[in-house]
Amino acid sequence: MTVPPATPVLVGAAAAARLPDAVELMAAATEAAAADAGAPGLLAAVDRVYVARGTWDCPDPGRQVADRFGAREARTVVAELGILQQSLITRACLDVTAGRAGVVLVLGAEAAHRGRVRLTPGRPTSRAHAASGRAGGEAGPPGRATVTRGPGEAGGAEGDAGAGGRPGSGPDEIIAPDADILAPLEIRRGLHLPVRQYAVLESALRAASGLGLAAHAAEVAALWAGFSRVAAGNEDAWARDPVTPAGLAPSERNPMMAWPYTRSHCSRAGVDQGAALLICSAAAARRFGVPPDRWVFPVTAAESNVMTPLAARPDLARSPGFRAVGERLAAVAGVAPADADYLDLYSCFPAAVRVQVRELGLTGRSDLTVTGGMTFAGGPLNNYVLQSTAAMARVLRAAEPGAHGLVTCVSGMVTKQAGLLWSASPPSTGFRAEDVSVDVRAAETTLPLVDEPPDGTGAGVVAGFTVACEQGAPVQALAVVTLGGATPARAEGDGAGGDGDEGGTGGDGAGHGHAIRTVAASADSDVIAAMTREEWVGRPVTVRAGTLLP
Repeated sequence: MTVPPATPVLVGAAAAARLPDAVELMAAATEAAAADAGAPGLLAAVDRVYVARGTWDCPDPGRQVADRFGAREARTVVAELGILQQSLITRACLDVTAGRAGVVLVLGAEAAHRGRVRLTPGRPTSRAHAASGRAGGEAGPPGRATVTRGPGEAGGAEGDAGAGGRPGSGPDEIIAPDADILAPLEIRRGLHLPVRQYAVLESALRAASGLGLAAHAAEVAALWAGFSRVAAGNEDAWARDPVTPAGLAPSERNPMMAWPYTRSHCSRAGVDQGAALLICSAAAARRFGVPPDRWVFPVTAAESNVMTPLAARPDLARSPGFRAVGERLAAVAGVAPADADYLDLYSCFPAAVRVQVRELGLTGRSDLTVTGGMTFAGGPLNNYVLQSTAAMARVLRAAEPGAHGLVTCVSGMVTKQAGLLWSASPPSTGFRAEDVSVDVRAAETTLPLVDEPPDGTGAGVVAGFTVACEQGAPVQALAVVTLGGATPARAEGDGAGGDGDEGGTGGDGAGHGHAIRTVAASADSDVIAAMTREEWVGRPVTVRAGTLLP
């Protein structure tokens, strides 16, 4: 078929690694992406540069990269933590479709291998600042609040100075989330680290599946060992030595981080990795002589931008966002996630993969990654989806015509969810971008969070739990507890519907008519020991002043 001139096309995609500076990683990946497209001249024609925020402190890395390659008039955008990485790719495609840009560069990098990584950027833009009146910024999804700097405006904490800023100034636009990933209660009780939150999700998924502790550990170990085998064949992977299921067990070199997760279950954030995607119109691709065999087409993107803290989710074993993303992709593209020929599921922790398998209808499929996942291929803080998209482009170029690849994305603790279908064949109806946030809000009523039970002491049911560890030693039991209106858990399939059945209870099985939630902790050695030997999801407990009492 003839490809319309405004059709967005991914023409160049590349990764870079083992350079000690994030901007240098971005520049190296950009140069490699242009070489991948077979059209170095594209770089001077870049109209827009989107950059996913990392722990670097450069005010405007997109400007530095654009200037280096002669695109001095490019508009630069930085997306803060909490914005889906896919949102940048989707925005790039929409810019091309709408004629706002002919060539767009999407960048991300993290130089953290030498221990300089921080958990959050030093000076992120505040939500209030980002949401206050824009000076001509472009509205609407994907992403949420946005602020455009104008000449002479007082900038953010990094000294953002204005549109078309030069070195030392900020980007033309900052995209920031409109809510927080963590609830203050979670932070106060020590349930703030990603590994602890994902371990809580893992406990709920285990209970929902009906697996015992040993069977569950074996299933997770087999999943992750399979990912490592894929990474062994990925030339861009950070760690290419495959591991066995036994190698994922806790040891001196592989300490327990938050039960049941060892270090080898965690995203490998301490890497020097970057990636670049070159997206342009079909007209620009033809004009710059990009060979058609390099073209990869975005087909349909879907994302949810609802931000519900983990502790407030009614069922910790479900993700209405991923359910809605999968359903919308199937409805719009005619390709359900289970029908995609290739998959790369966002893989910061096993729970992220396992909840996607459940919600996207992927039970029984073992080909869940084309990179090897974030533990083994590498998990640069906020740009893994650029890495996975580059890998998917390589796969689709070599695939049969008409094959589809699905790349998924997570922000936070499965807080936001997204998926993008790609193909080496153009979509018959053009690129579509869908925001399913309204559907997600309708599907899930969040539970109120309380610091402690209304009467000081209250009975509840454990919805999810973990044991936090320091240097491999257990130090604190943590539990998300449903107070009031809760009933004990039932295993999946026990009159509650099978996988993918909205009638399934999963999680704590609570009837949430008047339920509230809290986070409770305990340093009691007996409680800590019991949590590593027994299933606690669905167990009745008492909470007093934030302390978990068995």
